[in-house]
Amino acid sequence: MPVIGVIGGSGLYAIDGLQDVKETAVSTPFGAPSDALIEGHIGDTRLVFLPRHGRGHRFSPSEINYRANIYALKQAGVTDIISVSAVGSMREQFAPGDVVLPDQFIDRTVGRPRTFFEGGVVAHVGFADPISERVRGALRTACEQLNLRHHVGGSYVCIEGPQFSTRAESHLFRTWPSIAVIGMTNMPEARLAREAELPYATMAMVTDYDCWNAAHDAVTVDQVIATLTANVSKARQVIAAIAANPPSGDCPSQSALQHAIMTSRDAIPADAWERVQLLAGRYYD
Repeated sequence: MPVIGVIGGSGLYAIDGLQDVKETAVSTPFGAPSDALIEGHIGDTRLVFLPRHGRGHRFSPSEINYRANIYALKQAGVTDIISVSAVGSMREQFAPGDVVLPDQFIDRTVGRPRTFFEGGVVAHVGFADPISERVRGALRTACEQLNLRHHVGGSYVCIEGPQFSTRAESHLFRTWPSIAVIGMTNMPEARLAREAELPYATMAMVTDYDCWNAAHDAVTVDQVIATLTANVSKARQVIAAIAANPPSGDCPSQSALQHAIMTSRDAIPADAWERVQLLAGRYYD
């Protein structure tokens, strides 16, 4: 059975309806994740929840230990990841309160560790299509069942933050044809999920129009939080719907490392092997 990992973005610090809940503080070779893992069931489906910024929103986008977060979910037996993310809209038709299910990313982050494979072990995973249709299809079905206003496709541009964009940056990003939304957290999260062979998709919850839209005020934290609060109940509804109809079918993400690892086993230092054995060990058996 699928085990759904949910990474909660701004405002989503718990999942309603979980049964048999247990909370586990975990450690990883990459340090501590953002918070304890919260595990439970909705119906027959097991879920593992991790608040990306920590409960109480303690970590800025650049301070999040993305490697530890993804590793911790892999360690917990997660098979699929839903990333719930607050975003700004880069298109008029994507209004605050809408859900966007992007299919691509553009990475504008500059200072975040983005791979598990370093320090004596090298892998080059394919990342041309970063979103798993196995997971995004489940998200789309849930949005349709719940009659939520949603949009399928487009690119998520991920900036370093924690500041919002300048107007010049916002207008520049809008000249790129595929850009749908802007955020600060899905990179390198999605890269690391691919290295961990975990199908990953984003449920982007629009909170504002960034600062490009002259008909709306420039984005403020108060504005984001007001819309974000309204979005949280939608995210919880979608998660419950997916628990009732979890992702199914094969996904290329599930074997992403099969032809990606470059380093022979006898060349990998012991400390590097300790870090990647969970991820790549099956290819050396």
